[in-house]
Amino acid sequence: MTHQPTAVKEQLVRASFFKRLLAMVYDTLVAVAVAMCAAMVLIVTLVVLLKNGVLSLQGFAEPADLIQASVGYKLIIQLWVGSWVAGFFLWFWKKGGQTLGMRAWRLRIYSTTAAPVTWGRLILRLIFSLGGVGTLLVLLDYKNKLALQDRIAHTEVLQLTAEANHHKSW
Repeated sequence: MTHQPTAVKEQLVRASFFKRLLAMVYDTLVAVAVAMCAAMVLIVTLVVLLKNGVLSLQGFAEPADLIQASVGYKLIIQLWVGSWVAGFFLWFWKKGGQTLGMRAWRLRIYSTTAAPVTWGRLILRLIFSLGGVGTLLVLLDYKNKLALQDRIAHTEVLQLTAEANHHKSW
């Protein structure tokens, strides 16, 4: 993630809960699309492998029946889809400090320390967002407007000006 000059960052204010919520709604729609595509790719691959005998149908007549009955296959699919959704957020946060929803609502993640935002800090941020529930802390912390994930990862979400909301770093 590239750094904006300190003078530009100091002119920005932390994002309100409402703006974050709007960005989260937008990002949820994109994340659902990513999840559906990821699931489709893996399920089609499994069906082809099962139909062609590369993987055993284990006595089931149809691949769908095996996948529905198998805790292992369902777990593999869930981990695969979860990885793609997590990757969506992490990649956008790391490459430009913004997801698509954040870009639409002119929000961006910045470090609250002198250290750059690393992959490790972004993973912490993703985990402690608790699927968006961590953002509710902004409602209680109306003075600082920091979500749980911001506090843990030492980040902040700032409201950008139209001029500062460019995507040259993507």
